[in-house]
Amino acid sequence: MEQQGLVVITGAAGALGHAVVAEFRGAGREVVALDRAGERLERLGGEPGVHAVAADLAVRDSVSQAWRAIDEIGTVSALVTLAGGFRPSSLADLTEEIWDAMWSSNVASVLWSAQQAAARMGDGGAIVTVGSKTAVTGAAPVAHATSKAAVVRLTELLAEELRPQGIRVNCVLPSVIDTPANREWMPPDLAARAVAPAAIARVIAFLAGPDSAPTSGARIPVYGDA
Repeated sequence: MEQQGLVVITGAAGALGHAVVAEFRGAGREVVALDRAGERLERLGGEPGVHAVAADLAVRDSVSQAWRAIDEIGTVSALVTLAGGFRPSSLADLTEEIWDAMWSSNVASVLWSAQQAAARMGDGGAIVTVGSKTAVTGAAPVAHATSKAAVVRLTELLAEELRPQGIRVNCVLPSVIDTPANREWMPPDLAARAVAPAAIARVIAFLAGPDSAPTSGARIPVYGDA
């Protein structure tokens, strides 16, 4: 069997990040956890087969520096861009600060990591991004949904541009994820329908693996009934 390279996971220190790291580690893959510096990232980096690298994922130079550190660890064959943020906003209360924050955390963080990954990965490489159900349908906070719609379109554009290199790019579309933070505000009926991070992690791992080789440019719903 051909040796599979490192999996780089941005936003790895979050709730979904932990589930995705566990899914890849369970399959024997070595993981680079790429996130902002802090205690959560340090703890994650202490786990077997997990290499912690800190970066400001919205800043191109910071991401470039982080990927130079990743080069010292090994060869990358997959990138999963989980990093992102959420801020509520209607049209009436939208501010420049909220707008800029959503585009930095949700779009720039994907773009700069994908740029670095694409320069390093060859045939068989895979990138998995995270959009949102609200990127494609339904009412939603203006800035967040618009930024996630940009992620979906970016995924399609990258899939076309990187196809000649043999690099696949796909997107998952979650809605409400069953995390401790979300449990604090979810009513019981929504909590019962929220999707477990581990279930989304399995879909992400499939898209990053060889069994999904024919698939690129897809947007995969992972929101169940939520």
